[in-house]
Amino acid sequence: MANRPASRRRRRILLPLALAGLALLLLTGCVQQTAAPGQPAPPQNPALAAQDPATVSAALQLLVLITVLSLAPAILVMVTSFTRIIVVLSLVRNAIGIPQLPPNQVLIGLALFLTAFVMAPTIKTINDEAIQPYLAGSISQQEAFERGEQPLRAFMLKQTREQDLALFLKLSGSPKPSSPADVPTYVLVPAFTISELKTAFQMGFVMFIPFLIIDLVISSALLSMGMMMLPPVIVSLPFKILLFVLVDGWYLIVGSLVGSFA
Repeated sequence: MANRPASRRRRRILLPLALAGLALLLLTGCVQQTAAPGQPAPPQNPALAAQDPATVSAALQLLVLITVLSLAPAILVMVTSFTRIIVVLSLVRNAIGIPQLPPNQVLIGLALFLTAFVMAPTIKTINDEAIQPYLAGSISQQEAFERGEQPLRAFMLKQTREQDLALFLKLSGSPKPSSPADVPTYVLVPAFTISELKTAFQMGFVMFIPFLIIDLVISSALLSMGMMMLPPVIVSLPFKILLFVLVDGWYLIVGSLVGSFA
């Protein structure tokens, strides 16, 4: 009687394994049968298939393409003007005192379109010098990549501070470059990113000052009237929105953002 539970457990373990093995055999047979009538069956040994250089090259290109597509959001953030724009817009929203408005979808959408507007000359250069010649077959894939990289590097070098660039050159142990073309891309990208963050926070600090003054004035007025139980944020919020509308805040912010990349 004691052996019955043990035998049942063995059956529960062996039955799924047997079904999985049967399914694997059936799947292998189906793959072999799907070969075209006039073509030989694919080799069963993966090492034999790896001996074909064309197959290996196509597989590597597919792997690189999938990797680039998965890293597309990070590439968009790291090598374009998106970082500065989204940080400044987020700081403006917090400075007004309404973190939920505009919604994140609106803010990110505006940042994306502003990024496309700022990067339009760079994108046009990449399309004219790299993408179109490659599609026409006049240049190789490697040459197209090198040509497309140059406009992005020129944009990043223009916006990167020398201090940040020197920091990452020192951290990477790279020798001092004799010209901007000698700066490695893996050094330029993080230096560009922290330069964009510093510029964005500087712009955000300037935009915080008028709203901070309104908060201080409202707090002092409520304290002098003895209304200590009334939160100053409730009273100052309409005045901050009114000030932002009267000075045409979005016009000034967008104009300053786009002009900062000139």
